[in-house]
Amino acid sequence: MNTTVSQLINPKILDLKAYHVPPAQGFIKLDAMENPYQWNNALQQQWLKVLERVAINRYPEPSATGIKKMLRQTMQIPDLADIILGNGSDELIQMLCLAISGKNHTLLSVEPSFVMYKMLATITGLNYVGIPLQANDFSLNLAQFLQAIEEHQPALIFLAYPNNPTGNAFQRSDIEEILKTSKGIVVIDEAYCAFAEDSFISDLPKYPNLLVMRTLSKVGLAGLRLGFLAGSADWLHEIEKTKLPYNINVLTQATVEFALQYYDVFLEQTARIKEERAKVFEMLSGFKNVKVYPSEANFILFRVENAISVFNALKDHKILIKNLHGSHPLLENCLRVTIGTPEENHAFLTALLEILK
Repeated sequence: MNTTVSQLINPKILDLKAYHVPPAQGFIKLDAMENPYQWNNALQQQWLKVLERVAINRYPEPSATGIKKMLRQTMQIPDLADIILGNGSDELIQMLCLAISGKNHTLLSVEPSFVMYKMLATITGLNYVGIPLQANDFSLNLAQFLQAIEEHQPALIFLAYPNNPTGNAFQRSDIEEILKTSKGIVVIDEAYCAFAEDSFISDLPKYPNLLVMRTLSKVGLAGLRLGFLAGSADWLHEIEKTKLPYNINVLTQATVEFALQYYDVFLEQTARIKEERAKVFEMLSGFKNVKVYPSEANFILFRVENAISVFNALKDHKILIKNLHGSHPLLENCLRVTIGTPEENHAFLTALLEILK
């Protein structure tokens, strides 16, 4: 490494590994929790007519008020809650970290969970504390978590609900206890709420320190990169100061406003994904030497005897899933597969069965 680089770059940044996205061209892509379905031709033609009217020579509407209005209706966001938009959830996480950085503050979460919590805490200079989940079922260790709150007094807590990469949703009563105990901000990351049975968004008026974060990526708009944060205006007014100008581009704004008019299409696709999730779970559960974990997301975590060998063998079959072995001790020999179309799921299960034999 260049000496000047090592001298000038923050040592914590030097120690980080960049977020890696593997090439997927030519593969059945089941590694990134995307919705596998596109719009039908009629809907695509309507959308293209909307894009024809977009003035790409002009800056976007800075507040994206049209999207916020439609999100409030579609997602049933309480009237008293304010909304911030981000270029995906990642930008919102970064904005939250930036807003509370600079005072030796702590960010608290669980492990394993979404890697960007720890990465962005490190980048922004926060102290990061991760509490291990229970080894047998990845449930939240409430006593240990509450003890960490008392010891570290975190300014910011992230809880993915359901959790990524494990797929389970923590006990609602445990999260409510955390909300009551914490003096800092508690962010419930509901990226996968469309595939689950519960949400905290209606609880926003009840807990002043609660913020709910969601993304449209998992329901079918991953290419647009739009997430939102909802909660008390007192918090969001300060957090929004860290937002870069014009962070939601004109094409995303126009497309999301159009797409939310047809949100029932996404709900129908979500229902199909949930049906396929049940079928894949049942099939995987019947495979010898495979431990499958229940999921309320659009993916399934499972454990095999040699994850690296299975992962590479699936790649040889041109099927790309996520290898989690080595990312955390609790994920030893674990793999994660996104629920795809029936044809994609069949190809994955057929290849996996052949590999395991």
